[in-house]
Amino acid sequence: MDYSPMGVPAGLEYLAQVNRAFLQVPEPPCFMSRSGFVPALIGFETNNQYEVKNSMGQKIFDAKEQTDCCTRNCCGPLRCFDIKITDHNGQEVVRLARPLRCSSCCCPCCLQELEVQSPPGTTIGYVCQNWHPFLPKFSVLGASKETLLKVEGPLCAISCCGDVDFEVKSKDDRVIGRITKQWSGLVKEAFTDSDNFGIQFPMDLDVKVKAVLLGACFLIVSVGLLPRTSLIHRVRASVSLFFYPSSAGFHVLRANR
Repeated sequence: MDYSPMGVPAGLEYLAQVNRAFLQVPEPPCFMSRSGFVPALIGFETNNQYEVKNSMGQKIFDAKEQTDCCTRNCCGPLRCFDIKITDHNGQEVVRLARPLRCSSCCCPCCLQELEVQSPPGTTIGYVCQNWHPFLPKFSVLGASKETLLKVEGPLCAISCCGDVDFEVKSKDDRVIGRITKQWSGLVKEAFTDSDNFGIQFPMDLDVKVKAVLLGACFLIVSVGLLPRTSLIHRVRASVSLFFYPSSAGFHVLRANR
């Protein structure tokens, strides 16, 4: 029997009680990953894995990408994927479906898009990239593709010793939240491969819109608009220039596991 509050998809009840969440990309320190030393160093792509936590650092959800090896290593950060988000019981509560799209201002008719489903198979919203010659802009859409919110990033998404913010705005351009790449400190940024991204939204925001904003964070991180800045990723990108000269420019933007 489903005991979810009226209108709240099963598994998303906790999101109705919070006004922020954190997306963490955990990795072991130094140059090792769960794939081993060489794959981590040369930028060989494995399925990304994430943890979604609350403000106290407690894990709310696990998230894991599902793609094939060829897609990951040939298409890089623009690849299509499905991400399954599961609760502490391993039950899938959200599915993110991303088709293969461009992200360049030269291709305004085929920009990034992400479909958010909860429960899996039931669409609750979309995140669509909007064309702009300089700024990263996205629209948060409802199930019928009506515009609900806007997400706008800075001209330069790289910051030394500081956070990088994407502002979440209402339709009348009021700032109501943020998606942030959080600065973790010099030592952690330089010598570990863990990154933290925060999502802030109004407490009374519809829980389905909160889930779509979570999807927006996944999309922005995956495309590389909130780049990962650790020393490990910079070394990985440099080595990739030798091993994968045609796609090396993308490797620093990936969230490898």
